Amino acid sequence: MKHNPKIVAIGGGTGLSILLRGLKQFTPNITAIVTVADDGGGSGILREDLGMLPPGDIRACLLALANTEPTMEKVLQYRFKEGQLKGQSFGNLFIAAMNEIYGSFEEAIKETSNVLSITGKVYPMTLEDVRLHAELENGKIIHGESKIPCEAKNEGCRIKRVFMYPKISYPMTEAVEAINEADLIVLGPGSLYTSIVPNLLVNDMVSSIYNAKAPKVYICNVMTQPGETDNLGVIEHVQGILNHSREDFIDYVIVNTEEIPEETLRKYITDGSRPVILTLDDEKKLKEKNIKLITEKLIDIKKNYIRHDNIKLSKMLIKIANNEYC
Repeated sequence: MKHNPKIVAIGGGTGLSILLRGLKQFTPNITAIVTVADDGGGSGILREDLGMLPPGDIRACLLALANTEPTMEKVLQYRFKEGQLKGQSFGNLFIAAMNEIYGSFEEAIKETSNVLSITGKVYPMTLEDVRLHAELENGKIIHGESKIPCEAKNEGCRIKRVFMYPKISYPMTEAVEAINEADLIVLGPGSLYTSIVPNLLVNDMVSSIYNAKAPKVYICNVMTQPGETDNLGVIEHVQGILNHSREDFIDYVIVNTEEIPEETLRKYITDGSRPVILTLDDEKKLKEKNIKLITEKLIDIKKNYIRHDNIKLSKMLIKIANNEYC
């Protein structure tokens, strides 16, 4: 049994940062590979104004792994409420300042990691200025990560595939080394097409992950995301990953089986979100694909937000890394 297994977690957004907060309780050997395809919100403004990569998802992951005073975290999480900075996160501005001081996004992240004394490493999926696009099943092309869910919802049409420009973009050498040395590689949880899949579109990323000795685990979302995964079940989420990688890419899928309280669910249903419920057909198709299914009650509700229980989830991942699941 490995006391501190090496875990690589790939994704972005809230899902990945929540997982990282749990994982750091069990191993210091964590590498987060984070999407930099987002172009909306405060990150998008900094991207356009300063010509830098979007810092939002990176910031969230750095803070999740930080070992610093609570006040420091509050400051870096703070969003301005008035004036020209309204909606902007101080943490994003901090990374932007580091980017200017050190002259590169790569060095900015390394120095911010040092300032926050983080557990593990955080790397952007690429240092290229990539833009995400989507093709819907009706043939329409949507340009820009932030527009994808909204326009897909307006079209009432599912996403067929996502792709990036420029087509040539490469992962950081350190990220590939971490993948090669990993005891476990984790995809998700997080937005399927705008947080997880973009990482797989970077040149050589799929082959690097596939050829690594570590088992590959996909953590299926608890809820669907309006405009992005409307009415998709477990097998459709999995297929979304496989369509952008290869058919034998995933070894394990973790799926929540806990029912969500009605009063909490009501708010999500109003917004167009639904629970991702495992069916017998899902189980059959996963078995046909030789993907091992792991189920557990994994719901954690805080302030009426539905999240994965990151401690339970982390314990499960440590067991997989240690070959304790059949």
